[in-house]
Amino acid sequence: MNPKALGAEFIGTFWLVLGGCGAAVLAADFGTGGNGTSLGLGFLGVSLAFGLTVVTGAYALGPISGGHFNPAVTLGLVAGGRFEAAKAVGYIVAQVLGGLAAAAVLYAIASGKAGWEIGEGAGAFASNGYGDFSPGGYSLASAFLTEVVMTAMFLIIILGATAKKASPAMGGLAIGLGLVLIHLISIPVTNTSVNPARSTSQAIFAGTDQIGQLWLFWVAPIVGGIIGALIYRGVLGDNEDVVV
Repeated sequence: MNPKALGAEFIGTFWLVLGGCGAAVLAADFGTGGNGTSLGLGFLGVSLAFGLTVVTGAYALGPISGGHFNPAVTLGLVAGGRFEAAKAVGYIVAQVLGGLAAAAVLYAIASGKAGWEIGEGAGAFASNGYGDFSPGGYSLASAFLTEVVMTAMFLIIILGATAKKASPAMGGLAIGLGLVLIHLISIPVTNTSVNPARSTSQAIFAGTDQIGQLWLFWVAPIVGGIIGALIYRGVLGDNEDVVV
């Protein structure tokens, strides 16, 4: 296992969680200005933050590790024939550790504000959830379907944008914009995971209720990632793109 690749996956996932979840925790709701306009980023700003972390991480770190930053992406790429299965465990461990490190940094920053509390219920510390822990009160079934479909589409975008016939200079941008759109659709449903490492890092700090729901944000994105990869490989892809 290439230690530089593992380091890139750690840093890339760290950046994704710090940038995306940091925007949600620190800047999504920042009150109103003197003229009554919102000073917070809102859903649109948080969605852009997640997309920008992937764009910047893909161009900076992608040449080193491939820029997965997500266990569901890693396993989807294995299913799609783009990544060696033997390397997957190391990547996933690095991703989870990177997410946890970012959550710890974010907690240290946020707790430095007088009176700040991690909160309870839906979206606490940018956590993911369903039922009472869904921002819009969506059911387990809705959350599961959302995470499966969104992650499947994410893998189709990734595999298409990184195919040999695609423009190599535009891959990172297409993937990042795809993640923006995914967040715009699904933040009200699950607070958007499509990434088990991102969900794990926030649930551990948010509380036991969020940890109890964490299973869904491992199972559904991984199932979705594999489905999306198999659809792309079987219906849309070329054999020349399969490398393993």
